Amino acid sequence: MYTIRGTKKFLDRVGPTVTEPPDHTTVLGDWYANVLLWRPQVALFVNATTFLPVLMPLAPAKGVGTRFAASMAVVMNRFGIDPRFVDAEVNEMTSTALAKTASRQVLGVMTEFAFMAEHTIKTGRSDPNDLLGLSCWLADTIVGPLAKVDHYTPVGALRRVVASALPDA
Repeated sequence: MYTIRGTKKFLDRVGPTVTEPPDHTTVLGDWYANVLLWRPQVALFVNATTFLPVLMPLAPAKGVGTRFAASMAVVMNRFGIDPRFVDAEVNEMTSTALAKTASRQVLGVMTEFAFMAEHTIKTGRSDPNDLLGLSCWLADTIVGPLAKVDHYTPVGALRRVVASALPDA
């Protein structure tokens, strides 16, 4: 079980929310989501714990929550995250709750990621169809809130979480 905390733009396309989401059973916890109005539309997910970004096609919008775990796994696999951790997260993500956003900090990081992705596309440095490549590039950029706790990048924070969840890794 995990919660997708969506912006109004995201929730209007995806479905109804719950006022009190249940506790998550994943290590990474809540994921925030927004819609990028590209052609075709893209969903941007950002993890509340690590700020790991995952870009994926929004359509069909009603099924984006169930498709998200697979997209997250692809991004984590690209970074060589321990498959035991990835599999455990995906297995816990079979049930999803939708709720409104609750962290301005995560929303700020999400806004920065959207700006950075759009800028690299407009300047011809990224292919708008390479959502995995964009996700990985964003995951390896310095994020202000992480600099305060010494991880600096979302992938660095993810590796720290994985190391604490799987101490023998």
